[in-house]
Amino acid sequence: MEEKIRPLAICLFRRGERILVMEGYDPTKREQFFRPLGGGIEFGERGQETVQRELLEEIQAEAQDIHYLFTLENIFTFNGGRGHEIVLVYDGRLSDESLYEREVIEGPEYDPFRKAPMRARWMRVDEFGDGRAILYPDGLLERL
Repeated sequence: MEEKIRPLAICLFRRGERILVMEGYDPTKREQFFRPLGGGIEFGERGQETVQRELLEEIQAEAQDIHYLFTLENIFTFNGGRGHEIVLVYDGRLSDESLYEREVIEGPEYDPFRKAPMRARWMRVDEFGDGRAILYPDGLLERL
């Protein structure tokens, strides 16, 4: 992993007490974790545009009413390499209301660490925390 600060934009999609998160896996730590959908901001792209693009790539869905909430700084280790992210956190709604009825949403992107298609699921916020499922980026759970 190249040592540089990476700008990201993620979006919180809510269904009652649940948020939509993608499943991730760190093979070095043998750790499953979860993160809201989104990804790296490309040069010349605004954070809201990143959310739209990443959502289409990850689960072939569109979002609306996207608005900025706050920024987090995330310094971490993944697959044995150090990472540093500045994460813009947004709130929004999925345009396709039927996605709120599905527990798991599989997308076309392939996750090489899980060796499976990208998968997002609705999880209750209280499923995360000490001794429970891991939610990244660091600091997000405390802000929810």
